[in-house]
Amino acid sequence: MDDCLTCFIIDDEPLALGLIEGYVQQTPFLRLTGKFPSALVAMEAVQRTPPDVLFLDIQMADLSGMDFARMLPMHTSLIFTTAFQQYALEGYKVNALDYLLKPFSYTEFLVAANKALRWHQRQLPTLAPLKTPLSNESAEQAFVSADRAMVPSSLASTTGSLFVKADYRLIQLELGHILYVEGLKDYVKIYLDNQPKPVITHMTMKAMEERLPSDRFLRVHRSFIVHTARIKVIERNRIVFGKTYIPISDTYKAALEKVVSKSCKP
Repeated sequence: MDDCLTCFIIDDEPLALGLIEGYVQQTPFLRLTGKFPSALVAMEAVQRTPPDVLFLDIQMADLSGMDFARMLPMHTSLIFTTAFQQYALEGYKVNALDYLLKPFSYTEFLVAANKALRWHQRQLPTLAPLKTPLSNESAEQAFVSADRAMVPSSLASTTGSLFVKADYRLIQLELGHILYVEGLKDYVKIYLDNQPKPVITHMTMKAMEERLPSDRFLRVHRSFIVHTARIKVIERNRIVFGKTYIPISDTYKAALEKVVSKSCKP
């Protein structure tokens, strides 16, 4: 791959197809290599020369974008473009990077494109850095500079992320930035070091615990999961995160003590 991400656009609306093509042309690190009015027409091209990024409509006559997404190669990152927000959760199930709700602005498009850029940089760490866009300062500041928040470099560079549904969008969270997770019935609040407010998503604590890597995250209470590498202070039967005190229940105390004892060994 050169210093641009190749991309396809699939949309049965000519106006939407033209709009997205214009957005791609404005973005320095994207190169359009194919545009198609239907998924069936695009199928052969995707199999022959898979793009790095695919901007895909969902509701199309011959083959839905959701069904087509299940046929994509792992190398291709997927961004849905649709007028229907009810597909957001299903989009998560096919590992979409983002979900753009029509009509969307160039700023929103650029945010999604930046996610694809960072995803490919993580997949190919040995390659020279790809170009980053400078044409939209607000989008860069909100979604690129945030990744460089003031955290230890060893944590900021830690690989791994997960997608959660919040505010009718799919949001990618870097595992290294997660401090702890709090459960509230059928919802969880995910606290991060680079955002002032937690991300709230519809999910049980059990489901969240299963999605987080067990070698980095530990349940310490029925309502709390903590990122063990981010623990700085343990005071009596609680973990201190700034002004927040997280209780440690007897059920999980032994597991936490085991983690702490390992880190204390010379």
